[in-house]
Amino acid sequence: MSNSKTIKTYHELIQIPSFDERVRYLMLHGSIGSETFGFDRYINQMFYRSTEWKQLREQIFIRDNGCDLGIYGYDLIDRRSVIIHHITPITLQDFETGSDRLLDPDNLITTSPWTHRLIHYGYGNEVKPVLERRPNDTCPWK
Repeated sequence: MSNSKTIKTYHELIQIPSFDERVRYLMLHGSIGSETFGFDRYINQMFYRSTEWKQLREQIFIRDNGCDLGIYGYDLIDRRSVIIHHITPITLQDFETGSDRLLDPDNLITTSPWTHRLIHYGYGNEVKPVLERRPNDTCPWK
């Protein structure tokens, strides 16, 4: 697998067959409470409210078939809680220079909030189990 300084991509990610392996590929090993943008956080928040980002976010969700890490069986039911994750993290410099990485579909993947936290902070060897679905089962949080 790639190390943390290597540019990771969606095209590499989708070659990985399992959810567990995809999480390991994406792991950032950050620490909870560490600042990402500090006082400049308003910059990325403005970006995430832009029409351009919202349209791309929808396209990525569709491309990934509404599934966590794009894997069938990991359906994300509530679109409001879906996170579109930058595979190679973006930085303040990316915003300042207008980097292509901000809106590059090859740098984006659909995740659940749980998976997003796992990618950023990890929780040991914990991985999300595949949900067992049955006919007429409408409970998305089982």
